[in-house]
Amino acid sequence: MMLSLNNLRTIVHNPAIPYVGTIPEQLEPGTLIVIRGHVPSDSDRFQVDLQCGSSVKPRADVAFHFNPRFKRSNCIVCNTLKNEKWGWEEITYDTPFQKEKSFEIVIMVLKDKFQVAVNGKHTLLYAHRISLEKVDTLGIYGKVNIHSVGFSFSSDLQSTQPFTVELTEISKENVEYNLSTLGLPWKGQTLPFIARLNSPMGPGRTVVIKAEVNTTAKGFNVDLLAGKSKDIALHLNPRLNAKAFVRNSFLQESWGEEERNITCFPFSPGMYFEMIIYCDVREFKVAINGVHSLEYKHRFKELSSIDTLEINGDIHLLEVRSW
Repeated sequence: MMLSLNNLRTIVHNPAIPYVGTIPEQLEPGTLIVIRGHVPSDSDRFQVDLQCGSSVKPRADVAFHFNPRFKRSNCIVCNTLKNEKWGWEEITYDTPFQKEKSFEIVIMVLKDKFQVAVNGKHTLLYAHRISLEKVDTLGIYGKVNIHSVGFSFSSDLQSTQPFTVELTEISKENVEYNLSTLGLPWKGQTLPFIARLNSPMGPGRTVVIKAEVNTTAKGFNVDLLAGKSKDIALHLNPRLNAKAFVRNSFLQESWGEEERNITCFPFSPGMYFEMIIYCDVREFKVAINGVHSLEYKHRFKELSSIDTLEINGDIHLLEVRSW
């Protein structure tokens, strides 16, 4: 699935609150729910509930209760309602919501958890306590204005998938493999992952890496190399302890000057991410989970010599593609 907020299937505009609506397809890993709205000045709280049905008496189970609050201290309370009893609260105090400000909530459905980003920034993770198959209703309640609710289902994206996966892994054995069939785990999934791009880098080429950051992660690196000279044209090195996203090049056996400038550090322990590296004429552009993160001016100019991808560090690698 290529993460894109452009091919949303918007179901509803400016709904009256409380809003209770059926989710048009089964939630499964890869589904996105995107809610855009505005917090009024008198709001004390609102909530987005992923429900198992819409029964009021007895109250339907709530698999994921996402509840920003504005009284006393601003926070987000998450919980699960089962058989009309609440479980333990998970509270996030680093909240992106503010009164009189607009917001965009993106709930990404993963195999074992929900991952929430607000205004393009990773906000929290919530492990499933009720199985996804039971969730069929979205409820929005409280003091909030909602402009739109949209869904992106994995099935919507099948037609946009590039089918040519041009990578050859060059670890212990030289195995040709094709990840578009998602025959995972592939041989040699343990890191470091080293693969040869079957056609070298150049303007318009794209590499996509899908992975989960380990919960105890210190850092990881993604490198694009010229295999012959071992020069590293692009070294991407997120460091979670320092919240630094370091970029550099290793040319003629020495490191250059680090670039660290970034508006927002996009990685958190435990989060799933899709990193897109796009090669332009003058620079590489990098996006994380559909949000542009940085650009890096080419220091290694012979783009057609860049033919190798290397990935290592504290992540669980799920999929790599190149086209």
